Amino acid sequence: MFELVQVNEKTYYIESPAKIGVYVADGTDVYLIDSGNDKDAGRKIRKLLDEKGWTLKGILNTHSNADHIGGNDYLQRQRKCKVFAGGIETAFTKYPILETSFLYGGYPCKDLRHKFLLAAASDAVDFSDADFPKDIEVIPLPGHFFDMVGFRTPDNTVFLADCLSSIENLDKYAVSFIYDVAAYLKTLDAVEAMEGDVFVPSHAAAGSKEDMQKLVQANRDKIYEIKAYLLSLCQEPMIFEHILQKVFDRYQLVMTIEQYVLVGSTIRSYLSWLRDTGEMTYAFEDHLMVWKAV
Repeated sequence: MFELVQVNEKTYYIESPAKIGVYVADGTDVYLIDSGNDKDAGRKIRKLLDEKGWTLKGILNTHSNADHIGGNDYLQRQRKCKVFAGGIETAFTKYPILETSFLYGGYPCKDLRHKFLLAAASDAVDFSDADFPKDIEVIPLPGHFFDMVGFRTPDNTVFLADCLSSIENLDKYAVSFIYDVAAYLKTLDAVEAMEGDVFVPSHAAAGSKEDMQKLVQANRDKIYEIKAYLLSLCQEPMIFEHILQKVFDRYQLVMTIEQYVLVGSTIRSYLSWLRDTGEMTYAFEDHLMVWKAV
């Protein structure tokens, strides 16, 4: 872990639970793409940059999930660099309690207020800031999270953030976190057609366009598999908690409070998507909200 891997002339990534991009802009000036999950990740990144004699000029965040912004605060304080984010992600980066509250649907109890879901706050500015590196392309990749983006470096390396899960993770966890299923499917279509020399997903192996196309299809297939399962479950009216229980049973997931909010939020997003497409409806019976396939 935290080995530096060169993938193109000026572009590297740091192998970690969520890959961290490194773009060498000019001589010794570098920009990070994301920063790992906590202060310890920040320390390891700082040590690696120091060993290479590189100067950290800024951190470009793909989105505001804790495992992508957790090192921001430490590195920003140590190196006085700017953190760049876009749209809603900027607010979530500055006020990380928003993510935990969003996932839980209310004020999160202390069991949810930890680094896995709640990063340290960092001062973020928009991609439109004058100091954002103009030679890096920002690529909208919504779906997994509100305003998630990827980045293309000048040597045609594309960082794809969390829009693709590895085959291993799909097999192990099945229900990848998704905020907006319709937007996510459009992002998969965009990635499938995208050109680039090297692609670097945060949670899958780096590879070619053909490698990413195979991952796109696997992720798309899982979406439609889960959709079919939810529609089959709701042939008779069913409350959300029972739907979630069945999903955990079906995919042999382990229920923890973290998985409850992450998988639960995702299944709610599926139900909303199916309601919007007209394939699912809801009603209220005995003060309970029930979902039923149309």
